[in-house]
Amino acid sequence: MAKSKTVFVCQNCGMESLKWIGRCPSCKEWNTYIEEVIHKENSKRYQPFKPSFSQPQVISEISLGKEKRINTQNLELNRILGGGLVPGSVVLVGGEPGIGKSTLALQMALNLNQLKTLYVSGEESGQQIKLRADRLEIRNNNCYILSETCLENIFSHIKKLKPDIIIIDSIQTLHTDYIESSPGSISQIRECTVNLLKFAKETSTPIFLIGHITKEGSLAGPKILEHIVDTVLQFEGDHNYIYRILRVTKNRFGSTSELGIFEMQNTGLREVSNPSELLISQYDENLSGVAISATINGIRPFLIEIQALVSSAAYGTPQRSSTGFDLRRLSMLLAVLEKRAGFRLAAKDVFLNIAGGIKVDDPAIDLSVISSILSSNSDIAISKTICFAGEVGLSGEIRPVNRIEQRISEAERLGFKQIFISKYNKKEINFSKFNIEIIKASKVENVSSYLFV
Repeated sequence: MAKSKTVFVCQNCGMESLKWIGRCPSCKEWNTYIEEVIHKENSKRYQPFKPSFSQPQVISEISLGKEKRINTQNLELNRILGGGLVPGSVVLVGGEPGIGKSTLALQMALNLNQLKTLYVSGEESGQQIKLRADRLEIRNNNCYILSETCLENIFSHIKKLKPDIIIIDSIQTLHTDYIESSPGSISQIRECTVNLLKFAKETSTPIFLIGHITKEGSLAGPKILEHIVDTVLQFEGDHNYIYRILRVTKNRFGSTSELGIFEMQNTGLREVSNPSELLISQYDENLSGVAISATINGIRPFLIEIQALVSSAAYGTPQRSSTGFDLRRLSMLLAVLEKRAGFRLAAKDVFLNIAGGIKVDDPAIDLSVISSILSSNSDIAISKTICFAGEVGLSGEIRPVNRIEQRISEAERLGFKQIFISKYNKKEINFSKFNIEIIKASKVENVSSYLFV
């Protein structure tokens, strides 16, 4: 006889309660408890694989074997994963609807010609996936498509096919018959992910999961979902721009400081090996309000273009607007210019934009932000051969930033002649090995007097 249990589960953090609660005591969110019926069988649960019995070992006796990673045929994805897919690993990719998660997964599956790949879709039919594959213009006879949402049926197909790689699109659409709740609920996501993880570890089959996100931008489902999987990737981008950024928030087999940039085209996602050349506008004449900054995202240095527009406030109340840059930090930098450098910007509108539609939170772009604002205010263009790398403090001083040598090397590689950095960088850094002219400044007014006087 089957046993059933009715519980109330928080859809935000997964905490269970015997009765409905208005506010979750764990995550402090309101009205997140939903009643779910958990169905438990007396008999042994369905097992799609044979159980293995491991023995405890002394840590000194455990041999370290270099795992052979699977080449995804995508240089950016390989670098983010730490060199490729590890056998038996579970990778979770999250992102907004329409950002390109399914395209990335299908493109990876079609590029793996030598491996048998199973693409399980719970959102699209086989015909829809075939249309996308035709658009990608990649031919592969080893890629199998399965439109199924029942976990038990998926495992039965896996037993027959025995694929080398499994792609699930998406984990929120799967459900198991052992839990009587709707697909996408906390219980279903947790149970399906645990079963997939167990299968991956016992058969050394890598599994690529695609996950939905909430309106706040976090991965939908319980937080334990991110703890279960081995790697968590976040796919970001603006629908109005062609660039997509793949960030690593967790990686058990590599660094979490990696960053991948893709360009969305009609034929799929194209790897961007040199983002600096794409994020800097190519124009012949010098324009005021434009400054180039040497930034680092993760461990990857690249140059970005900062655009600023300063104009008289038409409606009495000055506006402050920024795209890709923290608005509160922009207000702080304007206050520094007002108080420390003597520039009167309180009665003027200030608009700031980072070209390319990317978002940057590196404090090293402070100096370029201030330079672009002063350039637009005085209507004097900054030379295209100058770039900046420095953080601005509240007293107007230019503070040193981390990994300044990588920033200088990237600027020199792209042909820049001068770079402004902080005067207070470590003395042991050898700047004489660079051919680019390095200008050290201690105050904001030193930079402004050099550029605009």
